[in-house]
Amino acid sequence: MKKYILILSISILAFTCGYSLNNKAISGDTDYKIAVVDLQQLISNSNEVKKLKAEQEKKMQTMQSTLEKARVEMSKETDKDKLAAIEEKYRNDINSQKTAMEQEYNTKFNEIDKNIRNAVIEKARAMNYNLVLPKNIVLLGGDDITAQVAQSVK
Repeated sequence: MKKYILILSISILAFTCGYSLNNKAISGDTDYKIAVVDLQQLISNSNEVKKLKAEQEKKMQTMQSTLEKARVEMSKETDKDKLAAIEEKYRNDINSQKTAMEQEYNTKFNEIDKNIRNAVIEKARAMNYNLVLPKNIVLLGGDDITAQVAQSVK
């Protein structure tokens, strides 16, 4: 019986100590800093993104000229077999241009996005923030560091 009471007392003491230490760890004196950043603004104001969009616009104009050339060539042709061959040729050409353009855009955009995210991380660490959240999901709270990150992204 004494052994049972001793084990019960030690168990209660261990549980109480563990619970107290856990509360101390959770509610400790740590100063947790939270920042928010508007990624959409950073991306849309990025010079690299603007340059990428301008490149894409030029490529779209090239595709438009290819389409115009196809229309002109097809309007001159009267033979159905030759017309089908011309149509197939230009369809394949435009599809390959479109695929190459999309792949290049995605590759370059992903690289720009990665650079912006790295800039956010570096700036947040330099400013001693523990957590950075996208501004569009935060209703209240957090320090907005978009302007500081934008200076290093340009």
